[in-house]
Amino acid sequence: MSKSTRATLALTQAGIAFTTQEYAYDPHAQHIGLQAAEAIGVSPDLVLKTLMTLVDGKPVCVVVPSDREVSMKRLASAVGGKSAQMMPPAEAERTTGYVVGGISPFGQKKRVPVVIEEQALRHAQVFVNGGQRGLQIHLAPQAICDVLGAKAAPLIA
Repeated sequence: MSKSTRATLALTQAGIAFTTQEYAYDPHAQHIGLQAAEAIGVSPDLVLKTLMTLVDGKPVCVVVPSDREVSMKRLASAVGGKSAQMMPPAEAERTTGYVVGGISPFGQKKRVPVVIEEQALRHAQVFVNGGQRGLQIHLAPQAICDVLGAKAAPLIA
């Protein structure tokens, strides 16, 4: 497995301190983020999942703890929209340039607005997908806001 991805390159170029953590990715896992947390041996709220959504038909990247669900109503409100829904997987792959299970908020093919669950910012360090299946990036959650201009908002149901 390569530890150099578009996500790690984006963080390196931005001068952000991070480490990578490989784990045994289970393609049959129902919840990828929860499986990653278990494989790494950390609490699920420290592993943030990257979800691609559509708010009023426009792409928005959402970063939330892997053990929580996004309130689509709260998401739409956070970005000034009326309605939100999950982006179909094939569209998420085209938009990000990553495969499902390996979508990182960093280094996406197209720059889209990013919203992070505000509770995630309470942690000193979190994990986010590193841009390929079985690779997590360990970094300060504030870096997500700093590098991507992410907006912190209450998103969980």
